[in-house]
Amino acid sequence: MNRKLVMTISLLYVIFMACLAGYYHNIDQTFKSTVAIGGIVCGAVPLGLALFTKLQFNLPIVISYIIFLIGSQYFGSILGWYGLGWWDTFMHFVSGAILAFSGIALYERLIHRDAGYEISPWFVFLFTSSFAAFGGVLWEIYEFSCDQLFGMTLQGGGNTDTMTDLIADTGGGLVIAISAFIRTKIKLKKVRRS
Repeated sequence: MNRKLVMTISLLYVIFMACLAGYYHNIDQTFKSTVAIGGIVCGAVPLGLALFTKLQFNLPIVISYIIFLIGSQYFGSILGWYGLGWWDTFMHFVSGAILAFSGIALYERLIHRDAGYEISPWFVFLFTSSFAAFGGVLWEIYEFSCDQLFGMTLQGGGNTDTMTDLIADTGGGLVIAISAFIRTKIKLKKVRRS
């Protein structure tokens, strides 16, 4: 069921972006058409993983990912909400939270089941928050590289833009890391009582 739902959600986004790419190409809006083509590629990632791998998907993460794509690609770039100033920071905060959720899912897949109750809540907190911050750093490296290699202006605000983005990514990750810490601590108390 999860796999079919993931494929459906992903396919709907890909179709939406394909329609936008065609529309903006026809009216000679190259930037918006290019963003929509990027949307097709990004939206196809969960679809491709569902079709060609046996990965089990965490549905809330996939839904969050698609909502993030809509917010960043459609609202942010195509409709121009990044011009509002605060939208970019908000999207980085959201991406930090999504990365933290992804870190939790990765942690739960990698940890040996028997060791789950022996892991400190502080480790869960550090792993989750670090995963979110690292994802933010990788994104800023991507933006810097595009600006340097292709003459783009992804880091329009220079150092201030970069640091604001990293703080927002970290902040979103910290909110989720704190909740993961509390949840892990509660689980450990329940296990130790029984």
